[in-house]
Amino acid sequence: MPISDDLSAGRGKVMPEPGAAVTKGKRGMKKGYYVRGVFVAEGSELDLELKSEFASSRTVAKEESTELQKLGEQLLTLSAAAIEKLDLPEKLVDAVAEAKRITNFEGKRRQMQYIGKLMRRVEPEPIRAAVEAAKSGSAQDTLALHRAELWRDDLIANDEALPRWIAQHSADSGAYDLQQLRALIRQARKDLKDGKPGEAPRQGRAYREIFQLVRAVLREASDVAADAQDTEPD
Repeated sequence: MPISDDLSAGRGKVMPEPGAAVTKGKRGMKKGYYVRGVFVAEGSELDLELKSEFASSRTVAKEESTELQKLGEQLLTLSAAAIEKLDLPEKLVDAVAEAKRITNFEGKRRQMQYIGKLMRRVEPEPIRAAVEAAKSGSAQDTLALHRAELWRDDLIANDEALPRWIAQHSADSGAYDLQQLRALIRQARKDLKDGKPGEAPRQGRAYREIFQLVRAVLREASDVAADAQDTEPD
């Protein structure tokens, strides 16, 4: 087996950083170094190959370290309950809690570097999964808020909206008082008319209460649908 192939079997594990060594040959002194007992002359093809691979391995290690530090930063976005479920080392949990408390920029930067070092000792995949789950939940919450806003505005602006709402949420009628909703819509429309010309539309208490009522009904309907899906046989 060629020397380069033989050395490649140990790359990334036993290959030291190329260092200077000197050995005496027939033509005088040669500069080089030993790798696994094999002399590598400086400037040789093997020397260039080993140095290139050493530089590449350092680049990969640096990229992995940066990625772990970024993942550590995302730990700060998780709730205490979500972090507890991950069963992380106590030092990492404490470091994350401390980072959340630090407001000084430089202090926070140093703390995040420390978290990045601690991250090298944990399995990153469960953390990535937890972060993605949190992002997904946040996106769903935002979508639910947007739906509630659309329904509120439609109920106030259009007479046809209430029959549509009743048709779609008749099964959820126990979650709200229809007469109360009608009264809130009337009051919200009155508040809009009472606004002065040229001013932004007045958004009074009824406007806010319609949103809260609609949001609660939509949330309950979503929870019921999720429970039904969980109980479906495989």
